Amino acid sequence: MKKLGLIGGTGPESTVAYYKALMYGVQQRSGVFPRLCIESLSVFEVLKFCKAQNYAGLADYLLQGLNSLAQAGADFACFTGITPHLVFEEVASRSPLPLVSIVESSCEHAQQRSYRKVALLGTLPTMSGTFFQRVFRERGIEALTPTAEEMRYIGEKIETEVELGQIVPATQQRLVEICRRLMAEEGAQAVVLGCTELPLILNETLVAAPCLDVMAIHIRKLLDMLTAP
Repeated sequence: MKKLGLIGGTGPESTVAYYKALMYGVQQRSGVFPRLCIESLSVFEVLKFCKAQNYAGLADYLLQGLNSLAQAGADFACFTGITPHLVFEEVASRSPLPLVSIVESSCEHAQQRSYRKVALLGTLPTMSGTFFQRVFRERGIEALTPTAEEMRYIGEKIETEVELGQIVPATQQRLVEICRRLMAEEGAQAVVLGCTELPLILNETLVAAPCLDVMAIHIRKLLDMLTAP
């Protein structure tokens, strides 16, 4: 079985979820535990690079982690957060390991369900950037984003609450309202939970609409790769 390397810590809650899901997912499929290694970086360092628009620095920071994973014997790797995908192409071109994109996996999932318009929620760099929208657009899917005020609110709450594992009812209700507005007013067919911590606070029952849990989709892709003959 190949060894998977995880760039963790971006954020910590999702890293724990990845580890448990991959360990027990492989065990259920094959009867053995997989070979995994984790290089834990800091979500706050990632966000600091993004705020400064220092994308070269962000790429170098992530590559340091990937070099450590390669030295630990990983055969392929992934990020356990979405924001690092801002520089995915740059990092992938210089990475010592093949990378499995959470954005590409999510787009394939949406395409299989024939979605043409989805609402994208995530960190401020994810929503205000173009990397997520571009991948979806190339597959004929429009990724709608909230208003500027809504994006600032979502980004702040992810950074100050959800990344720390804090679920505040008032925040949860406001996020649900934003999702429902995007569906009712802009025709979104589903909500992309475009931050690996968002499933902690949002789900299909609350939103009353299909939600693409990008972390769960990504994990299934990784499980397929780990258990492939």
